[in-house]
Amino acid sequence: MLLSLCLLLFILTLNGQSVSELRAKKSNAETQIRLTSSLLEEARKSEQSSLSKLQLLNSQISYRNEIIESINQEIGLVDWSISNNNEIIGMLQSDLKRLKKEYASMIRFAQKNKNSYDMLIFLFSAESMNQAYKRWLYLRQYAKYRRSQAEIIHLVSGVMDENLAKLSERKKLKTELLNGKLEEFRLLEKERGQQNDFVATLQKKQKDLKRNIREQQKIQDELNRQIQKILEEEARKTADKSGFSLTPEQKLIAADFEKNKGRMPWPVERGIITEHFGVHAHPVLKQIKVRSNGIDISTNVGAKARAVFGGEVSRVFAISGGNMAVIIRHGSFLSVYSNLREVTVKSGEKIALKQEIGTIFTDQSDGNTTVMKFQIWKESQKLDPEEWISQY
Repeated sequence: MLLSLCLLLFILTLNGQSVSELRAKKSNAETQIRLTSSLLEEARKSEQSSLSKLQLLNSQISYRNEIIESINQEIGLVDWSISNNNEIIGMLQSDLKRLKKEYASMIRFAQKNKNSYDMLIFLFSAESMNQAYKRWLYLRQYAKYRRSQAEIIHLVSGVMDENLAKLSERKKLKTELLNGKLEEFRLLEKERGQQNDFVATLQKKQKDLKRNIREQQKIQDELNRQIQKILEEEARKTADKSGFSLTPEQKLIAADFEKNKGRMPWPVERGIITEHFGVHAHPVLKQIKVRSNGIDISTNVGAKARAVFGGEVSRVFAISGGNMAVIIRHGSFLSVYSNLREVTVKSGEKIALKQEIGTIFTDQSDGNTTVMKFQIWKESQKLDPEEWISQY
């Protein structure tokens, strides 16, 4: 019986933790979808189909799939919980049946020997004082056990009733989850239809898309050149030609920067990642691979760029066709913010965590979208910013 109760407690604790994690993930995806929807609504003010709009929609579909996956996993946990609950209830019923049977036997024995005269005979018929004393102890223990047996039956009955109620709740929850899953699938199909329409429209603009890829590559090359200039300038200041020669203060900043990997604030107050780090297929021209040294974050019109960590502005510069850019040094690390319409910091300025550094450019010719490009480097090594910023 004790095993049944311990197993039940373990299952409920484990299940509660897993469901809590899944719901947090699902809640985050729902928040991102609401933001994506508002950005798409902003972009719809321009009827023009654009790559940025498609990337926003792709992100929304990705988050929608996350919600469906979270629901599937929660349904799996609920099924597992129902199955285990049924097993626990079966064990409790078996324990209860056995306890009631034992208790009935004790009651029958007590009924047969309820007369005080019978108890006295039982005691005085002992062959010695020692045996009489043992019989007296036995009668006391027997009465105590009978009382505890009644309490255990009451406890097990209560636990079983609670589990029957929880079983009913879980079956109801499963029904709600299945209905939610159907609704998410309906929305997903609608979004996929919009996605197909966007792709079909943009495929007719292959020349424009290829020109855009070339322009983005030029902007990326210019950022690379500016970063390389910083590295070379730092190397010239010292005898160490391999990269930065850090002061003790800069070493501390770099160490703190590294310790905060995965926990840094976003470089915008709210946004959606619409372009990921690394090499991947173009969203429309599947035969073309694009390389990104950082991530693109779509945000609302008028949004401000902000520093992800304290540091010093190494460079502020304009990029032909790519607006303004800011590079902030954090010891041996660099954070790069580009596609800014205007900048509010200057080279050499000390920057605090989350300090605003400029306003992000809104491209009215690209569906009225606002996109900031963000990179993180360690000396000359490109890093994936998504591994450094907070995920929730």
